Amino acid sequence: MNQNKLNIITATVLILSAAILKVSTFPHSINPIIAISLFSGAIIKDKKFAFAMPLIAMFASDIMLEAFSIAPGFYGMGQIGNYISLLFITVLGFTMKKTNIFQVAGYSVLSSLVFFILSNTNCFFFDFDNTYGHGIIGWVNCLAAGIPFVKNSIISDLSFSTVIFSVYAFALKYASKKVIA
Repeated sequence: MNQNKLNIITATVLILSAAILKVSTFPHSINPIIAISLFSGAIIKDKKFAFAMPLIAMFASDIMLEAFSIAPGFYGMGQIGNYISLLFITVLGFTMKKTNIFQVAGYSVLSSLVFFILSNTNCFFFDFDNTYGHGIIGWVNCLAAGIPFVKNSIISDLSFSTVIFSVYAFALKYASKKVIA
């Protein structure tokens, strides 16, 4: 099996799994979308495809949330910031030089923190009800409100990154052994 075919199979499985996990675990959203963003940036050579993977996974889950009336899948301008945050994490993945356990773990935690800061900042900017207050104090209040979520996100992202990168490395190793044999 060549690398392109393996990448397409991997992408399809990851996108469908991410969407189903996000919807089935809502509102806790234990899902691999941030890990997929990191993975696609680090592994997928075609940059357009690397950017598309997490966006398609997020979009598919948003459609499912809306279609099954679980939650609003499309909730306005704030949602665009979350999609952009995934693109930043994909770019972060481009900088990963090695995919060893230490790099994957470090980048995974960093990805969680980047998403936390960007998504909560986004939430603050689109807080038309003035839930958190104005200025720097409002922004800090908004970040503080997200702290319980970031802890779970770090655990989830670290777990999914470990699984995704490990399974991919195993599949690549197995595929190359099969070609040699």
